[in-house]
Amino acid sequence: MLLPVATLGAAPPGFQVQQVAPGVFVHIGQQLALDAPGHDDIANTGFILGTHCVAVIDTGGSVRIGRALLAAIRQNSRLPICYVINTHVHVDHVLGNAAFAREQPKFVGHAALAAALSRSRDFFLQQYPEDLDQPPDAAQIIAPDIAVGHELVLDLGGRRLTLRAWPLAHTDCDLTVFDSRSGTLWTGDLLFRDRLPAVDGSASGWLDVLDELAQLRVTRAVPGHGPVASDLPLALQPQRRYLRALIDGVREQLARGGSMQQAIVQVAAAEQPHWLLWDSTHARNVAHVYEQMEWQ
Repeated sequence: MLLPVATLGAAPPGFQVQQVAPGVFVHIGQQLALDAPGHDDIANTGFILGTHCVAVIDTGGSVRIGRALLAAIRQNSRLPICYVINTHVHVDHVLGNAAFAREQPKFVGHAALAAALSRSRDFFLQQYPEDLDQPPDAAQIIAPDIAVGHELVLDLGGRRLTLRAWPLAHTDCDLTVFDSRSGTLWTGDLLFRDRLPAVDGSASGWLDVLDELAQLRVTRAVPGHGPVASDLPLALQPQRRYLRALIDGVREQLARGGSMQQAIVQVAAAEQPHWLLWDSTHARNVAHVYEQMEWQ
């Protein structure tokens, strides 16, 4: 059940947050491709209020979206923002970080996030310059101050967040955030709902992580994309089914000498009706898994 949102001012036009539990606010991103207008607002973002300060979880795909999120925070709290947590490296989750720099929070991420951002920085500047303040510069792509090697607990005052760094899965720097007070797990892109999952790490490693996530006792889960889930094991099933079909299909193609192009057409084809943005994501997934498994 969504709770009423107490506000301290007018909401930014078109940018909405939902209070999914007391003090836990989520903005649901749009189901758009990365090359579509509005691509900077496709990831789920949000914030959690403690009695001493606020934690932000992902900041969106542009400084514009980051500022909209900051405005939404200020409608609901005047507490200082102590942490900005990034769940992984992808552009739709991190380019809003610069909007929070003046708040002087600690930026927090997986121990591998700084290196991943370093590898991605030039690409972000070349491909998404319009999503940064002008002129775009590397200083706007902010790396973490605090690196999570395995697990870290952050205290917001009356509210403790447990951050966990995961092995290679969706990316090499996936991080989850669990708010024990509300039972809310922020999965980042370890969980996609409705939108086809994008594999940039290891499909088999991702399946292993999904098995662990399914064992967690949570009240709700905030995915990286798609609606909030009240039953995490159930919400994980479609993604597990797709990743398994992807791995098994590529393995079968390789065993019979099928080309990558044949694999793109044939692998996991039965999954297409179940997912949004198939055409912009599936071929890349197949190519990624094919190249990895070709050398196994």
